[in-house]
Parts: sequence; C-alpha cells; structure tokens
Amino acid sequence: CAWSIERPPGDTAGCTFCHTSSEERCSTCHQRHQFDPKVARHAEQCKTCHWGKDHRDWEAYDIGLHGVVYQVNKWDPKQFDWTKKLADADYVGPTCQYCHMRGGHHNVQRFGTVYTSMGMSMADRGAPIWKEKRDRWTSVCDDCHSPRFAREDLQALDESVKDAGLKYRETFKVAEDLIKDGVADPMPKDLCPDWSGQHIWSLKIGAYHGGPEYGGKTGESGEFRMSNCTDVERLCFESVGYFQTYIYKGMAHGSWNDATYSDGSFGMDRWLVNVKQDASQARRLAALEKKVGVTWVPESFWKTGEWLDQLTGPYIVKNHPGKTIFDLCPDPGWLDTHHAPAEEV
Repeated sequence: CAWSIERPPGDTAGCTFCHTSSEERCSTCHQRHQFDPKVARHAEQCKTCHWGKDHRDWEAYDIGLHGVVYQVNKWDPKQFDWTKKLADADYVGPTCQYCHMRGGHHNVQRFGTVYTSMGMSMADRGAPIWKEKRDRWTSVCDDCHSPRFAREDLQALDESVKDAGLKYRETFKVAEDLIKDGVADPMPKDLCPDWSGQHIWSLKIGAYHGGPEYGGKTGESGEFRMSNCTDVERLCFESVGYFQTYIYKGMAHGSWNDATYSDGSFGMDRWLVNVKQDASQARRLAALEKKVGVTWVPESFWKTGEWLDQLTGPYIVKNHPGKTIFDLCPDPGWLDTHHAPAEEV
C-alpha cells in the first residue's frame, strides 16, 4: 500500500520488520533462541506483528471476552496446559493459535475470516461464495458454542461491516465530489508525483474511476495514502483503513466495545462529520474566491521539499524519466488492480 511503499524506509520500520524480516519464518513464532512449542502456543506470540491501527487483532482479542478469559487463566495449568499439542488442547478459552491454527495446522489463512480485505471490502461476506469458509469457522466456534450461536455471531459481524460500509461510501462521495467539482485543495496535478511516478488521485482505487479529473489514464489506479494529500483524503483513508478495520476486528474477536467505542463505529461517525465540515468550508471559500476574483495557486510545499524528495514517486521521475513503477516492475503481482478489469477488482 502506498502509505508504506512510497515512503522512505525509516518511516515504515514497523511495516518492514514484520512483512520482510519476520514474515513466514519458523522463528517468528517459535523464537530463535528457544524454539519451544509450549511458548509458541501462547497468544502473546502473535502480538509483535498482529496489532496496530490498521490491523487491530491483538487489541481486539485482548480486551474481548476471549482475551479476558485467557489473561485471567493462562497461569493455571489446569485451564491452559501448554504441554499438550493444539490437536489435543482443551483450553478454558481460545487463544489465537487454537482458532487460527486449529489442530496444529500451520496454514493460518485456512482459518482466517479475512476473505474480503480486512473487512474493508464492500463485498457481501455472507454470500454463497464464502459458504465453505463460513462453515469452517462455525465448526471452530462450536467447540464451545452452539452452531446457531456461531452463525448469529458471524451474521452480527457482517451487519456491522455493512453499516461501516454505508458510512465509508458517504465519506468517499463527499471527497469525490470535491475533486470532480474542482474544489479540492490541492489537486493531484498540483502535488509531487505519487508513489507510481504519476499524478492520480489517491482515492481513485481500482479501474473504475476513468474520468480525467481523477488524473491518470483510464484503468490506472490510485492507492490509499496519508502523505502529501488533502486532509479530506487522509480522513477518508483513516475512516476505512483504521476505523472500519476496528469494527471488523472487534466483531470478529468478540470485542464489541472495541468495535463501537474505541474508534470503531463512533470513530467513523466522527470522521464523516469532519469530512463534511471540511468540504463545506472548502466550498464556501471557493465561492468567495470566485466572487472576489481570486485565482488560487497551490503552495510550492505541495510539490517539493526535503522529505517529499525521498518518496518513491519523485525518485522515479528524477531517475527514470517517462517511466512509472509499472514500467519498472513489468509483472507486479502485488499490484494486480492496476491492469485488472473493473469486474475483477
């Protein structure tokens, strides 16, 4: 994502530590100097990477019902016998490993509910296409709960994500209309080049915004970012990237308080109001400027600066004139939305 790949390495140490140094290595969970399965079965082993504003797994688990049961009882070998293999575990409450690595299965994705982009996707999570995953999760929950309880809980998760999607779509529409009406300050063409070496609106996600007012060519995609963009765009980013994720993670881990109060649904409410307020002020200012004949010119600090010059886009423009990141990475599988037809995005 652009908030990571467009920035200098020093800005994203927290990203690269997990996604390069630690990702998918045995010693990440088993600890290099210990490598004891008893240690790897503790929920805290997941905490190093699976926490933070845009993937709030640990926080949601820790303050949810399951996490509280774990924290209170984890010292009691009668309640949590760490010597038993996961396939034989009979814990009083679930750990991360018990659910996501059910029976000791090391393919964590097999028991992941993340099948629509951390809950940020507008896809119907309860659709028949996801039935296999849904049934698999119900089989995990019914170790302790009834299948009906599990399905109702997952339904509650889906409904919360749908409500969050309504708020985000409204937030996005306010920002989109500012761009289309030429009111947003600054416009993409007045910024330094984006992460790809182009000038594309950061919220022009996927191949379905083909208008020239968004920047770029038809089919070219922008990417969420929080650097050198308008406050409205950053609020949109945080609304879906942080708060909608809080809602999803909270509901998925039985932390309903987190999904509501801790910058979950209440946070999305606040950001929607802020975006509307910013848009209202921008439109009033634009009307006044037009009335008195003021021609707005963007400040130079939007285009260049010591820190901006460290971003990926300016580097590409300076060192590879006429090229974009797509030319330099001709088969960027991790950027598959760039060339994908709209119906696939």
